[in-house]
Amino acid sequence: MKREIDKELLEWKLRLNRKPLILRGARQVGKTFSVENFAKENFDNYVKINLEEKPELRILFDKNDVKLIVNEINVILNTDITPGKSLIFIDEIQTYPKAIQTLRYFYEEIPDLHIIVAGSLLDFTLNDMQYSMPVGRVEFCYMYPMNFFEFLTANSKNNLIEYIKNFDFKTEFSSVIHQNILEYLRLYFFIGGMPEAVKIYIETNKLNEVERIHSNIITSIMYDFAKYGTRKQQENMNIVLQYSAKNVGKKVKYVNIDKDSRSTFLKEAFYKLELSRIIHLARHSNVSDISIYENSESNIFKPIFIDIGLVNHIQKVQLTDINKLITGNEGMLAEQFIGQELISSGKSYLDNKLFYWIREEKNSNAETDYIFQHNNILYPVEVKAGKTGTLKSLHIYLNEKKLKTGIRFNLDKPSIGNFSIILKNSKIDEILHYKLISLPLYFCSELSSVLSKNN
Repeated sequence: MKREIDKELLEWKLRLNRKPLILRGARQVGKTFSVENFAKENFDNYVKINLEEKPELRILFDKNDVKLIVNEINVILNTDITPGKSLIFIDEIQTYPKAIQTLRYFYEEIPDLHIIVAGSLLDFTLNDMQYSMPVGRVEFCYMYPMNFFEFLTANSKNNLIEYIKNFDFKTEFSSVIHQNILEYLRLYFFIGGMPEAVKIYIETNKLNEVERIHSNIITSIMYDFAKYGTRKQQENMNIVLQYSAKNVGKKVKYVNIDKDSRSTFLKEAFYKLELSRIIHLARHSNVSDISIYENSESNIFKPIFIDIGLVNHIQKVQLTDINKLITGNEGMLAEQFIGQELISSGKSYLDNKLFYWIREEKNSNAETDYIFQHNNILYPVEVKAGKTGTLKSLHIYLNEKKLKTGIRFNLDKPSIGNFSIILKNSKIDEILHYKLISLPLYFCSELSSVLSKNN
């Protein structure tokens, strides 16, 4: 299956100032498959070293003489590594952190040699590195589950993607095409973007097979908890995992999670699940300028799960008939979908984060689902599961922050318009003049493009 990261890897291969690449992402998002497919199509020789499956090879990286390391790999694996023509892929590198340190010497002494490393729990190792991190000698690339466009590509619907990308807002969006895309969107809501789940559905067209894959993925994720700490810490991670999948988009209050667990332990579990990229935490930010990353509040957050298909599995939604998959959680699923899309559509070399805004005052609560930053401008984002819904919080945010444009995602066709609304408050009514960019949910990955062309 084609992934958008394929293009990123090719650009990395051809770049003259290329450095060893550290590929970061959660378990089973397709890292190994993408690297192997990339290697087969672009290199004469491909060498894979899995340090978890072959721990006896770890000792190779105890030395800093990388030319000697290459020679030993050639002998042991009966291969012929040639800079410029060979790709070395070191998988599960987190099992031996010393190997990460040697990447700096590969960059300094054999810069023409292409090296990619990955690992399902790599972020834990990078965060707790006891060895010297090769800062400035490596580069990063982030990988996520398949987004909706990748899902359409896997279903041979590139024509729908092109129609979305080429839409210019000067003509009416086709109602027939809109409905066709919504059918695939609903399918994606319940299959999700984990590559194995997408692959099994395309091959079998059976939703019960997808359910089996989802179960296996969740089991493997929970199996990994044994690597994180004590039995109690593992229990807390399981509690937080279940809670996050069932409470997507809701502000976390520890007392609502588990009354028998201390908040400090639950906070640690959130932190570890975020490091493992099983969940993403959308953090509250009250700023109105470009310093959103520096001024978010780490203790006020809401969870977004790794994958929308896994959310439904944990919530015990039975995948039996796609035409009957209507649940009472459409609003939550819509917010989960937009969160996933915003993260995966960001620049691949950045560790993309999510932000939202919340105000909790007596008789004056307000909350935007997300805050999106584009070209140093912030935009409040509202997500609706249907075609209608109030925009009160969006209006309040625009007025307070003196911003001019808001974004709404819903199930209606795309439109852009200028509006005026009277905001009532205790002192004096105010008139808000603003632009509303209203997009169907499936337009999310094109949001930056739409803003560049229409704002």
